[in-house]
Amino acid sequence: MIIARTEELKALRNATEADESRFIAVYGRRRVGKTFLIREAFEYHFVFQHAGLSPLEGGKTKKAQLEAFSVSLSKAGLKYFKTPDSWLEAFSLLEDLIDLSNEPKKVIFIDELSWMDTRRSDLIPALEYFWNARMTARKDIVLVVCASATSWMMNRIVHNRGGLYNRLHLKICLQPFILSECESFAAAKGIRMNRYQLLECYMILGGIPYYWDQLDKSLGLSQNIDAMFFAENPILEDEFRYLYASIFNSPEPYIRIVTALGKKKVGMLREELLAATGIPDSGTFSEMLENLESCGFIRHYDEFGKKKRNKRYQLIDNFTLFHFKFLDQKPNDPHYWTNQLNTPMRNTWCGLAFERVCLEHISAIKHKLGISGVLTETLSWSCDENQEKGLFGSQIDLLIVRKDQVINLCEMKYASAPYMITKRMDESIRKKISDLTTDTGTRYAVHTTFITPYGLTKNEYEGNVQAQITAEDLFFPYA
Repeated sequence: MIIARTEELKALRNATEADESRFIAVYGRRRVGKTFLIREAFEYHFVFQHAGLSPLEGGKTKKAQLEAFSVSLSKAGLKYFKTPDSWLEAFSLLEDLIDLSNEPKKVIFIDELSWMDTRRSDLIPALEYFWNARMTARKDIVLVVCASATSWMMNRIVHNRGGLYNRLHLKICLQPFILSECESFAAAKGIRMNRYQLLECYMILGGIPYYWDQLDKSLGLSQNIDAMFFAENPILEDEFRYLYASIFNSPEPYIRIVTALGKKKVGMLREELLAATGIPDSGTFSEMLENLESCGFIRHYDEFGKKKRNKRYQLIDNFTLFHFKFLDQKPNDPHYWTNQLNTPMRNTWCGLAFERVCLEHISAIKHKLGISGVLTETLSWSCDENQEKGLFGSQIDLLIVRKDQVINLCEMKYASAPYMITKRMDESIRKKISDLTTDTGTRYAVHTTFITPYGLTKNEYEGNVQAQITAEDLFFPYA
């Protein structure tokens, strides 16, 4: 059973109908469902399939990777061969195996390719030769390579400037599920949760199918979270360590970056990150930020009315945020999450996590606002207090700046009941609008937009809000 991924499935299956060989790259963060998608697309029928040996499980050397590759060749039916000393030899043996097959289309699936690229491995030149010199001379090959190390795939395969330049016929960057897809996934598993419970689950797990697959339909949401993270020997006990180690060869500096960002709600400028992490200012640091962003752990955003070179980076990954708030120093209580209901710590986290979910569902928000076809920018904005300029000092986490000369000033507020705008809140919003127009000089109309799970309580201030968006609206299946 596979949920969503309709276009991806169609594209992969079409490769077997082509009248020439096809080279396909599939990438995306760990646990997002890449391997499952590929196996389903080709109905688990491969002439050869292999998965690179994890660096955490003894796969740090070229020799270990070649030995593992040899085991896969043997299981696929190749007999009487010596373990190769190089990847050039290994791919030559793979060609021998292919020649034994009578399949009209021979699908070759190499998973976690980045793990195979150990120090001084010669993997990529060998792969280039295998494809360019041997496989393109045939019409019956579908080669699918896959990896969780998104940045590695982008640099070494997708944007390769050597022998693999412009050789890919299809590239699929597999994205996490959106809320509506998680709802379908839960329903297919027989898990009964209403949309507000699904929203909270998404705030913890994000849209990663593997995490959702660990949910037990016989347990409630809080019980499931306890079983997955806080019980004795929980299901996802070492997930944080494996998550970053499986993607990055040297995960420590990456973890330092996300740890620093996890302490700042609005994110940090590059200079602030350098100071907080102690990592030297270099092109390598820039590459780390790009890698984290390409893997979906962080995002950068610009501030309205300010120079775009002053990018601010923000932790966006739901699971990582949850880890820092509750798992970094894991409590001993096996029922911790159940016992955390309505505590200040959990309520603070709810506010932060809900904002992340909103930022991941901008398309659904635009649909509710009726501006799906309008060109927009998603920005933030802030200013310091300045009495001379008439500025109160404001912070706005989400502005949707529209080409039709309207700005949606979005207030994202998590609440377990309809949210009541108080006189103090109304005054705060008015000050934000005043600061925004005074500081930036914008002539766009500013529309106050509230995003809150249950909508707003009707009172004398609710009428000042131009648009309301609820949890129900975030489930729009826009993907």
